[in-house]
Parts: sequence; structure tokens; C-alpha cells
Amino acid sequence: ELLMNLVCSSRSRGFDLGNLLLFPTDLFSKELAEGMGIATYYAEKLMENIPQEEAARYGDATFGHIMMAKVICVQLVSELGYDILFQDVDVIWYKDPLEFFHDPTSAIANFDVYFQDDGNRQERYAPYSANSGFYYIRSNQRSRLLFRTMMYSGDLIFACRSHQQILITLLAEANSLSGLRVKVLSRDEDDFPGGYHYHMKRDSYMKDFVKGKKDPYIFHMSWTLNKDDKLKFLKQMGMWYVSDECVHKKATDILSGTSAAGGDIVSACCSAEPLFTCYYKDKPSIKSCAQSPPKDKYGVSFW
Repeated sequence: ELLMNLVCSSRSRGFDLGNLLLFPTDLFSKELAEGMGIATYYAEKLMENIPQEEAARYGDATFGHIMMAKVICVQLVSELGYDILFQDVDVIWYKDPLEFFHDPTSAIANFDVYFQDDGNRQERYAPYSANSGFYYIRSNQRSRLLFRTMMYSGDLIFACRSHQQILITLLAEANSLSGLRVKVLSRDEDDFPGGYHYHMKRDSYMKDFVKGKKDPYIFHMSWTLNKDDKLKFLKQMGMWYVSDECVHKKATDILSGTSAAGGDIVSACCSAEPLFTCYYKDKPSIKSCAQSPPKDKYGVSFW
């Protein structure tokens, strides 16, 4: 569903997805992506040990295995010498972020890697607090060495059940040993908000966001316990574009249905406008959900 929403929301805003390459971990996702016109690279030998089911919660054993897919896909493309914008499927585009990273006049144009600020200041994420679900890489020897080393650190990822924690450790090491230039896009700026802003800045940033006073490039619905919460938060923030009849369905089932009048999954499943649903009064929402129950005990209405 999150993959479909990424495609549907991007198409609704007119973004060109011609350079998007998906690394599916199973045939179900491969067929779904290709049915939406997205290029894929599926290597069964590399992905066969990645669980098909989603993680029950952040940091569990399934989550740790899934994180290896994030290492594999970036390392493969990096070795080919391409610049890369990597993102999870829970990222919504409002403006093309490549324009930000490709601006030669920018004061930060000379960095090798750029990461969204996760916002979490726990010691295990020091010193960068980089979010491993949205980042940009300039291809050079320093960045290729970084992700080659990341590939060799699979045992640490399984031990810690955290791709993010190991990546931050290696960023600090690469900065010291090879001079890798690392830029973290500060949580205190407006361009790349995420779960930190949704949960911790609801009365400042998020109030301005729903009033149209913020103009970010993307929104990353990170900091969620599981996929169920993620979908609900996206829906009540007006970031959901997938019709209910397409959720939890295979590509073949969607295309064989009567709703697929246009002959493709995009025509059958994508809404041109966001599909809004209220769930929780105490979580940010694009419209008032004041009559809904709270998510958290003693939660106060956002509106």
C-alpha cells in the first residue's frame, strides 16, 4: 500500500517517475510496481531471505532482516557510479527534492552525502542523528567506500536490528578516515520534515503545516510503531491517494477487476485528490478530527 501511495501521490502532483528504480524483496511487490509503470530490479538470490511480512514493530527481528534490503540496493547502484536519492516508501513529495540537491549555487553543494535529520538525539544515533530513510549520495570514491563498508557490516545490523545506528557509526568513521563530507539537513529547518515534527512539533511546525504556512520538499512519516499507525497518520494528514478496493491485493487481482477500466493499476487505484479519514484527535490532521478518540492516554485534541 505504501508503494502504491508513493506512486499515486507523486503522479497526482505531476512528478516524473522515469528515474525511479524499485528494489522489490518479493514477486508480489515486483508485479505491483511494474503494473504501475515503475522500473524494478529483482535479484532473488539477494532477497530470498528477506521476510515478506512487515515488521510488527520498529527494531524487531523482522525489521532487522528487512534493513538488509536497504543496504543491498544502495550498494549495488553506488558501485555503478550513479548519484542516488534513496528513500523509503513512506515519503511524500511536495516539491522535487532533486532540484535541492542539484543546485550548484547552494551553499551546501560540496558535500558527498546528505541526510534528513531523524530528530532523535539518543546517544546511539550520535553524532549525526541521520535518518536512513531519506538521503542523497554523490557518487565518488568516498561514498562508494562508505556503502561497500556498510555491506560488509551485515552482522552488526542483525545484532543491533538497526540499519540506521550502524550507518551513523560508519558515517563518523568515514568522515575521519576518508574525509567523507556529511551534511544532515537540520530538524530546525522547514524543508525536510518527518516523524519528529509530526509527534514533537505538533503545536508549532504541524499547526503551520496544515495552515499552508510551510513549503517543504517532502514529508517523511517516520517515527511510527508499525505500518498500521503509519497508514492512519498518512490518511488523516491528507497524504493518502490509494482507493480502499486496491489495498492488500495482488496486481493480477486488481487488473482482473472491473474497476481497472484504464487497463493499468494507476487508473484503477489512484485518486487525483487525497482520501481523508479521521482516526485520532490528538495527532495532527489536515482537517479537524476533534470528535475522534485519542491515540495516547490523556491525549489532547490537535484542533
